[in-house]
Amino acid sequence: MQGSAAEVFVGLGANLGDLAATLNAALAELAALPQTQLQAVSSAYRSAPVEAGGPDFLNAVARLHTGLSPLELLDALQAIELRHGRERPFVNAPRTLDLDLLSHGGQSLDLPRLRLPHPRLHQRAFVLRPLIELAPELRLPGLQRLDSYLAGVQGQVIECLGPILSDRKGVPC
Repeated sequence: MQGSAAEVFVGLGANLGDLAATLNAALAELAALPQTQLQAVSSAYRSAPVEAGGPDFLNAVARLHTGLSPLELLDALQAIELRHGRERPFVNAPRTLDLDLLSHGGQSLDLPRLRLPHPRLHQRAFVLRPLIELAPELRLPGLQRLDSYLAGVQGQVIECLGPILSDRKGVPC
């Protein structure tokens, strides 16, 4: 990698198709991005859809170091989603793959295409639990300690399945 690399967190999710295979393929594609290294992957979590219908999701969070800018990384994430058949027929539709840029170098951004940190990450158990697993001390602009939001997502159905994604050792639940 050239220049300085930012610590980045990406949320992964899928609820259509072979979920584990899709997330593993997406992790391999993240690791292959230019100027990017995959550092760690959380445990996998099964979660019920939030504000949507459809089958349960398989979710995880990946920690990357990248020299890509936030918008360059967003473009790369959306290209990976498209390669896996992602369609957007309506808001919160079931999906073959969802890659959300949660945080990029701890910066705050409010652009038409991208808000950082992700504006709903503290409202979703399927993001909070794996993110806290990977980075329990992470501080993000405009947010309190991440674990302080866990009580607010208690009613969301989520189950930790353990380190089933990728060949890297995940942190057990």
